Amino acid sequence: MLSDRTKAGIQRAPHRSLMRATGMTDEDIKKPFIAICNSFNEVIPGHVHLNKVAELIKDEVRKAGGTPIEFNLIGVCDGIAMAHQGMKFSLASRELICDSVETMLSAHAFDACICIPNCDKIVPGMVMGALRCNIPTIFCSGGPMAVGKGRNGEALDLNSVFEAVAACTAGKITEDELHYVECHACPSAGSCSGMFTANSMNCLCEVLGLALPGNGTLLALSEERKEFWRAAARRAVEMARQGGPLPRDLITEAAIDNVFTCDMAMGGSSNTVLHTLAFAAEAGFEYDLKRIDEISRRTPNICKVAPSSRYHMHDVLRAGGIMTILAEINKIPGALNTNVPTVSGKTLGEQIEGLSTQDPAVIRTLDNAYSKDGGLAVLFGNLAEQGAIVKKAGVLPEMMVHRGPAVIFESQEEACAGILADKVKPGDVVVIRNEGPKGGPGMQEMLAPTSYIMGKGLGNCVALITDGRFSGATHGACIGHVSPEAAEGGLIGLLKDGDIISIDIPARSMNVELSDEEIAARRAVWQPTMQEIPSKWLKRYRKLATNASKGAVLA
Repeated sequence: MLSDRTKAGIQRAPHRSLMRATGMTDEDIKKPFIAICNSFNEVIPGHVHLNKVAELIKDEVRKAGGTPIEFNLIGVCDGIAMAHQGMKFSLASRELICDSVETMLSAHAFDACICIPNCDKIVPGMVMGALRCNIPTIFCSGGPMAVGKGRNGEALDLNSVFEAVAACTAGKITEDELHYVECHACPSAGSCSGMFTANSMNCLCEVLGLALPGNGTLLALSEERKEFWRAAARRAVEMARQGGPLPRDLITEAAIDNVFTCDMAMGGSSNTVLHTLAFAAEAGFEYDLKRIDEISRRTPNICKVAPSSRYHMHDVLRAGGIMTILAEINKIPGALNTNVPTVSGKTLGEQIEGLSTQDPAVIRTLDNAYSKDGGLAVLFGNLAEQGAIVKKAGVLPEMMVHRGPAVIFESQEEACAGILADKVKPGDVVVIRNEGPKGGPGMQEMLAPTSYIMGKGLGNCVALITDGRFSGATHGACIGHVSPEAAEGGLIGLLKDGDIISIDIPARSMNVELSDEEIAARRAVWQPTMQEIPSKWLKRYRKLATNASKGAVLA
């Protein structure tokens, strides 16, 4: 066993003595050591129940013949960190989580690892750490929360609250109505109920083969989720005894092709691009945006979930889950690599065999797809020489092509104030810059300004571009991850109010209508603008971070 390096032989008597101090017995020491990598905290609603989840999992590990050993990691709640300086720490926390996983698994010899994440940066941070250490690892998320209910029975989620803020500011609803939405949008523990970043990543862990089917869709407080956790615990002990499969066996170029195929089919969060590029980097191979767009162009969008529709994660579960989406897409010859392995011991093809949608309104058949191409699109042009990302599934038809004057904001905070103060008019293109990995630093998520645009009733006539990123809850003509970012000399940093920006999502283009001579003249006098921040950690992140087209990882 891998754990023998810390517990076997005469020379390891001191090590065993320390283990006994934690309560271990001779019998415990003889068994496989199963790391329980838990992201429980009392800040994030998606994580507040994970202490109880860990207890259930540890109990099942013991029954299966393993010795569970739990440690905990940090986590940032993007919703609570949103629209203030705290959001600068969110993406950067992914790197800290990765480093922490590597530290704990490397310093203490384990035979297998069970990762219990749930929300945004915690999932990819754990995946990256698992790739570095490459011991048998299985993921089992905390699960999504149930959908909230409005006064008239309509579905509510976190996005509903942000949009209600703008609606209240605009005088469209009362403060009492806003308070009702606030109190009922997030009814329980679990990740937010739409296809936001947390649920997108948990779904894609199934596709990567790191998690058993159901990881992304089984509701957090359901009995089915409890049995899922037990099954993951049992499988972890089996993997420890078998010595695999290992994360690097699972996360290959073929598996990542599958991830983006599923992502396009289900209309996942734009943040999935950042995180999956980071996985590729940790696995040791390059994966570029052009390849992602090629997959998008050939993959139909057959599922739309909030914020892109009225459906939520419980609806996807009811319709058959992520494996059913893959089964439908697999009807297209060559769309999936079905022979890739998974932690279940089956290939992906074996897992999806015989599945079909149980609700064709939620998971559509190929002949009734929302579109012939995917839910995400990669745009290029003079404003995005290295690419930009848009969640196409959440864009209204009338906004697929848009041309209008730029309204420049130098930060998210400035943009929020400007939108609420009616500085943005129909037809405009909002530009939020200096929010990239280096410029921010930290590449803030921008649910607030995009929600304010929607809440102001401008979603059908205003576009937004940024070198920052968006929440998975964002919808509308919102284009992020603009690379190169302003801080590294990207053209977005040279724009002026009134510049005409042309966006054509079907054609995958985004350009500003300026002559080469005018661009050169502006560049000659340009100076980088970087937001000042006292944090020593964010200063280190700024120095080392790559741009979004490379996953915003630390170089």
